[in-house]
Amino acid sequence: MIATSPPQKPAPAGFPRLARVRAKAEFDRVFGEGRRIADPMLSLHLLADQQSARLGLAVSRKVDPDAVGRNRIKRVMRDAFRQNRSQLAPGAYVLVARVPAGKAANTELRTAFLRLLQRAGALPMPPMDGTMPPATPSLPQESAALMRRPSPPVR
Repeated sequence: MIATSPPQKPAPAGFPRLARVRAKAEFDRVFGEGRRIADPMLSLHLLADQQSARLGLAVSRKVDPDAVGRNRIKRVMRDAFRQNRSQLAPGAYVLVARVPAGKAANTELRTAFLRLLQRAGALPMPPMDGTMPPATPSLPQESAALMRRPSPPVR
């Protein structure tokens, strides 16, 4: 009988300690020295520095009195940050949830967070689809003449 090892699980995306803003002194520094960009649901405080991108979260009882709701907001924010961390500029990012975040769906929270990151210049903007059709190459003279509207008959 051949011994086989169990299938390997993929490495978890994880949220290591190096990717977190944890100390009160660091939160105070981000709030005091960083810049703020706000949205009705979230407020993003960011401080650019030489360390890799780190996330801090502040969700108070005013946002949601239930711990389950506050933890849901934090879980969604951590996941969005984890998925985009490699694209983010170095620095400390602190998210402060506002009251409307407590009633928002997970997708709304995620899009609000990503929109704030883009407005801050930390994430590249998505490609814009223009409203004008693409330019057509100039037509040869004969086909341009055929496409002209015929003039009304003279009476």
